[in-house]
Amino acid sequence: MDDTTASPTRRDYIKYGGAVVGGGLLAGCADSGPQSSPTDGHPATDSQTDRATTDDGYSVTMSPMGEVTFDAVPEDVFTILTHHAGMALALGRADAINAMHAPEYYQSLWNKFLHRLDGVAVDWTGLYSSWPPSKEKLYELDSDVHLADPAKVDSAEGWSTDDVAEVTANVAPFFGNTFSATHQQPPEAWADGYEYYTLWEIFEKVAQVFQEQARYEALAEVRASMLDRIESGLPPESERPSAALVLFSTSDDQMWGYKLNYPGYYAAHTRPLGATDALAAAVGEGYGDDGRNLTLDFELLLDADPDVLLVLGPMTDYHDIDEIRSTLADHDVASAMTAVEEGRAYTQGTRNQGPIVNLFQTEMAAKQLYPDAFGEWPGYEDGEPYPKIPEDEQLFDRQRVADIVNGAFEQ
Repeated sequence: MDDTTASPTRRDYIKYGGAVVGGGLLAGCADSGPQSSPTDGHPATDSQTDRATTDDGYSVTMSPMGEVTFDAVPEDVFTILTHHAGMALALGRADAINAMHAPEYYQSLWNKFLHRLDGVAVDWTGLYSSWPPSKEKLYELDSDVHLADPAKVDSAEGWSTDDVAEVTANVAPFFGNTFSATHQQPPEAWADGYEYYTLWEIFEKVAQVFQEQARYEALAEVRASMLDRIESGLPPESERPSAALVLFSTSDDQMWGYKLNYPGYYAAHTRPLGATDALAAAVGEGYGDDGRNLTLDFELLLDADPDVLLVLGPMTDYHDIDEIRSTLADHDVASAMTAVEEGRAYTQGTRNQGPIVNLFQTEMAAKQLYPDAFGEWPGYEDGEPYPKIPEDEQLFDRQRVADIVNGAFEQ
């Protein structure tokens, strides 16, 4: 597009509040961190701290954008990564999403969890697969908000801070935070003042964008109640198992390991459980500090010798947990691992999780790691939904969550 820079602002009712003019968009506003930081397990009680309302609309502040001003609630929503898409889903706006990374893949995965919530499902078939994004496509989609981290977009090939500013001015603002996943360093232009948040801190701010604070607070209460129950039931640290979170290649013998307890929303379902990270014990706590995964082989995995092996992928069509178990049991080295000998290799879903998937995956991991405290994990059957768990063994109320997502709840 040769004339995009000169185009008039597409929406007068949704705009950046001074961030572009003041330079905050390009460098990342220094005054963009949360004013009230909730603990990992409990929501902030003052949701007004990062939101201001005036006769001209309302504004929400989050790094790296700074203050973003809206004159109306966004209706058409562009997303890239699924932690943001999952937040729109949790706020009752799954159908508003017009783009996301690998939509069919994540639709299949998400619906396996959502199967256990009455009246909640997603249909993302045919959406624009948005990574890396095309600037021309963003103009074509004509969204009300780009629920994506502008620093992440700037890192894509062919993009620059000028392109981000152009799309912001001519189409709609960006609002998202992605490098909090592992506290990875953002691109240089955004590094000054970039703030890291937990999954639920980002969710709180996204809820403010959609003026859905009540939904956020209700879901945060569900999570806080579950984490209180987990915290009270955890055994002493000396009695906790060691665990490794791994992904096996679908094409060769490669495998990768991920931190269980590091800061960042990728570990939002394992960090509260406090298990010993077997990989960190084997290779040192610093692995993955650069945002990269740990490349494994069976010898290193045996050196780590986890009591529990948490395996990413088998809830998708690309991996089969029974095949993985058979491969491990038949391997000269891997078969000697404690987790393999004791039959404790379990299915996990995804690290790039939104709030609803986070609730399920925290429950899943709690049962896999601590069956004596939280009930046995019933196992995952290939191709089936998240397993049915007896009501008295569930760690959170499915109907309450479904009602919140569907907008049929009382505060």
